[in-house]
Amino acid sequence: MRRLSLALAGFALIAAAPASLAAQSRAELAVADSSPFRPLVLPTPNSVRTASGRPGARYWQQKVDYTIAATLDPARNRISGHETIRYTNNSPDSLPYLWMFLEQNLCAPTSVTNVLNQPPLKFLGSEFDFSCQGFRGGLTLDYVRVGRHDARHAVYGTTMRVDLATPLAPGASITLEAAWSFQVPEQGGGRMGHDGPLYEIAQWYPRMAVYDDVHGWNHEPYIGAGEFYLEYGDFDVSLTVPFSYIVRATGELRNPRQVLTPTEIARLAAARDADTTVHVITSRELESFAAIRPAASGTLTWHYTARNVRDFAFAAGPDFLWDATGWDHILIETLYRRSADKWPEAIKMARATIKYFSEQWYPYPWSHATTVEGPIQGMEYPMLTFVPNSPTREDQQWALAHEFGHEWFPMLVGSNERLYPWMDEGFNTFIDLHNAALYFAGTAYGDSIESHPLHLYAEHGVPGNEQPLIENPTEVRDLFWTGYQKPALMLQTLRAEVLGPQRFDDAFRAYIRAWAFKHPTPADFFRVMRDESGMNLDWYWREWIYTTARLDQAVDSVANGPDGARVYLSSRGTMIMPVELALTFADGSTSTVKLPIEMWNLGSTFVYRVPERQSVVAAQVDPRQALPDIDRSNDRWRARH
Repeated sequence: MRRLSLALAGFALIAAAPASLAAQSRAELAVADSSPFRPLVLPTPNSVRTASGRPGARYWQQKVDYTIAATLDPARNRISGHETIRYTNNSPDSLPYLWMFLEQNLCAPTSVTNVLNQPPLKFLGSEFDFSCQGFRGGLTLDYVRVGRHDARHAVYGTTMRVDLATPLAPGASITLEAAWSFQVPEQGGGRMGHDGPLYEIAQWYPRMAVYDDVHGWNHEPYIGAGEFYLEYGDFDVSLTVPFSYIVRATGELRNPRQVLTPTEIARLAAARDADTTVHVITSRELESFAAIRPAASGTLTWHYTARNVRDFAFAAGPDFLWDATGWDHILIETLYRRSADKWPEAIKMARATIKYFSEQWYPYPWSHATTVEGPIQGMEYPMLTFVPNSPTREDQQWALAHEFGHEWFPMLVGSNERLYPWMDEGFNTFIDLHNAALYFAGTAYGDSIESHPLHLYAEHGVPGNEQPLIENPTEVRDLFWTGYQKPALMLQTLRAEVLGPQRFDDAFRAYIRAWAFKHPTPADFFRVMRDESGMNLDWYWREWIYTTARLDQAVDSVANGPDGARVYLSSRGTMIMPVELALTFADGSTSTVKLPIEMWNLGSTFVYRVPERQSVVAAQVDPRQALPDIDRSNDRWRARH
């Protein structure tokens, strides 16, 4: 009763307060929550995407199946094809129109890319040219049909809207047909093209945009820098090329006896379960087409099928050396020209990469992992990557492993890389770092590569120039940092300094399992990591992804007294992190304590009460220099003698 009386008395006092005091109270209530631990504003969870970050009972995504017949004519430098698309509407919505991508219009004379002639994007010490480099091409679209009738359609650069005579009902399917052709650029937006007779072909067929529960149609145009967001489905592709060409592609080769020699078939079968290199085509055999091709003239048609993949690409050329090996019954292949001097070791690098990523994160889900050397500076597609010959072994391993890492992000975990490269390039860079350290263990490079993102912070985390990770990649000035290195540093730091390796690894694996062959959003990732780790990380994602917050931890002072020492710490920047504190005592002994993030619950200062009953003569935060602290001058305190 006494407690109730006090509460009522308090209410009476407030009710009787002057009007000016009541107004002040209202003003104080109107102050925005400035706590670093305030919750992120995320979409409300529902039966499609749950509060635990998993797909819900009513999760859906569209299915798109392609049947394509195409011909590569190197004499005319042209690809022509016909495709049939079966589009299944698994959404709860009726769709009056469909959106497609015509990415070869990237190089059309009136395209955004050609009109703007954007300068190359700088990647650390190199440049990545997403322009068409003066090439004037574009897709010739012969027809678009729905149900064998010409369809009303409108082309807007690299996108196309197809209007339907009757809206496509939930659960229904529709068939589209298209015929098309294009001239192959030497390097189309840095992602496909040819070098003489060697062709690396991608973004080459009209394909469906994603319709999802988050944005509806995802039809952001392709202008070079942004990559791709695609539906999963099945492919049946026939590729007609000159008889002298070898073709490697997404999917399974269905007619090996028609396009390979018996010797090549036998070697590939042996390689699948080998742990050493099998030479499928040797340098000596390249001297004679009769030794490596089943025909002596004309053309051959290579037939590939693939199930539940989000894209299809292929490479074709007449003079490949071809190595293969296996791991866990996965065929691992490298194809390269005789001029590629770093590639004899590439098969070893490839096997080590597929093995490590499979054992550490998620088993490789397809039957082959193939990489082809050529002019493209690094690009990834399901089961197939394009990687150039590199100047050093270290560069070669990094490029090859990075492109294979994309088989996990985003070929397996199908995030929207057109909008969120940090969920694609960044997650991939993170898993690449330890893989490189393992491959080169015991060397200066291997022992230092994992610290590379942290060392880059001072150069790239520049106020006024750095941009939040969440920004659209087509607007990002420093994609090397924002898309690749900073998100890798973010995950490294979360793993080593916040959650700990086991706690992080379990949560990250859970995210991969939950969203394999599906479409996660940033909110889904945040929620899985919170749910699995048992730690609310909204503060962490806000600092690293939504802002360019900077860390500045400091030891303000130390007070030694009869009851023990007090160490006065502060967080002077806009980022908070747990504190590792190293102490040195008067007798020369030392102690290191890790203070959890909750130390900042009451503000930007914290007093650590040292349990040892000794005088502290030195104190230092972040003694391993593991964090991106922007001011090291205030990290250390020493007693004056």
